[in-house]
Amino acid sequence: MERPSAWRPVTVIAVLLFGVLLALSPLYGYHRDELYFRVLSEHPAWGYVDQPPLTPMLARAGIALFGDTLTGIRVFPALAVAILVVLMALIARELAGGRAAQVMVALGTATGAYSMIAGHSLLTLSFDLPLWAAAILFMLKALLREQPRWWLAAGAVIGLATYNKHLIALLVIGLAVGLLAAGPRRVLASPWLWAGALVAVVIAVPNLIYQVTHDWPQLKMAAALSANKGAEMRVLFVPMQLALFGPVVSVLAAFGFVRLWRDRRVRALAVAYPVAAALTLISGGRFDYTAGLILLLFAAGCVSAEKAWRPWLAGVVLSGLGSAVIALPLIPVAELASSPVPAINEVARESVGWPRFVAAVSGVRGALSPEEQARAVVVTGNYGEYGALARAGVPRVYSGHNQLWEYGPPPESATTAILVNFGPRGLAQFGSCEEKARIDNGAGVDNEEQGLPVYLCRGPKQPWSAMWPMWRHFS
Repeated sequence: MERPSAWRPVTVIAVLLFGVLLALSPLYGYHRDELYFRVLSEHPAWGYVDQPPLTPMLARAGIALFGDTLTGIRVFPALAVAILVVLMALIARELAGGRAAQVMVALGTATGAYSMIAGHSLLTLSFDLPLWAAAILFMLKALLREQPRWWLAAGAVIGLATYNKHLIALLVIGLAVGLLAAGPRRVLASPWLWAGALVAVVIAVPNLIYQVTHDWPQLKMAAALSANKGAEMRVLFVPMQLALFGPVVSVLAAFGFVRLWRDRRVRALAVAYPVAAALTLISGGRFDYTAGLILLLFAAGCVSAEKAWRPWLAGVVLSGLGSAVIALPLIPVAELASSPVPAINEVARESVGWPRFVAAVSGVRGALSPEEQARAVVVTGNYGEYGALARAGVPRVYSGHNQLWEYGPPPESATTAILVNFGPRGLAQFGSCEEKARIDNGAGVDNEEQGLPVYLCRGPKQPWSAMWPMWRHFS
């Protein structure tokens, strides 16, 4: 028998979350990824060397519909996370959760640190979370209702998700291993399941064609990320599994794993989490790759705890208050450096100081004579720096970071270069380099830009076309 729906309180939670996220959206500043997506949105394509096209496309749509502002670019992330809240309540209902369980999972999802970060800024995870939730919901409908046609809907969502990130493959692999290892294996013989897989492949074909015709850039990107940060990510994996959505969510997720494991119909989805975790650890991937499955386990845990829902709901609320301080721009910028937030929330610390960064670089360029300005270029070490300067209208900006390398090299007439975020190897490519400024975000926040020198270099030792391959890097 289908459980009653808590659609009224769940809708209120989703709408309130959307409103709070939009109200806070102008605070702090752009995250470096948002500045990058803004640049990519001006170069529409089926894919980029470091990601599929969906998030840049939504950045373009947000700017076109709501304006080229912080709030304009953040409307779709806020809406996506509000939808995530509703989807998670539906997942709890599908797992036989009543109104209390649905409200608890909606509130826990809305107030989880990871969810609020995803809703506050335009990030790929902003859209990955609801896509995973929708795919999981349709999988549950197929498995629990014995209505296999839902595999078609799951396949469609999985195919669409490949246009945002390819991490949906972790969910697919986890489910496949779970069905093989824990059953019910008869599902593997269902023509509807294979039809759903075909739907996913057909929808993903343009994305796959891009990868094939561009020599699998996503694999190269994954290898670079593993080489650069793999060891760090492995160390952080376990503690961050507990911290992504808060301690109460983590405890309920443990209960949820037990609940799914005890139900033979959905045991495969319980197995999917350790499989995805193992693959993430082996590959040196980011600790948040399993976030979609953690939310599934949390939903199942809320169903298990429904009979004693009051203390658990109180715990979710208290945990959410702490998460809000970490995830949202509630602390004034002037006080941010003295708080623990920058050490915990990378998005917060990397959203501070871009106007001062632009002013420092522009000041170096503006001090040149008009004749030398005409021959000058700016070369940055990362895409956030490039994006901040491009948005400010600084002319002739280049970078070798990820997709931006494809938009170079600078013209051979560029005999003067302003370099930001480069070490001795980059400086050695010029006859002379002199430090002209140093970045100070004015808030004392220790982020990637703080304290960087700005160099004025003259006399490139070889043509830009010859040295441009050296400047390419992935991260």
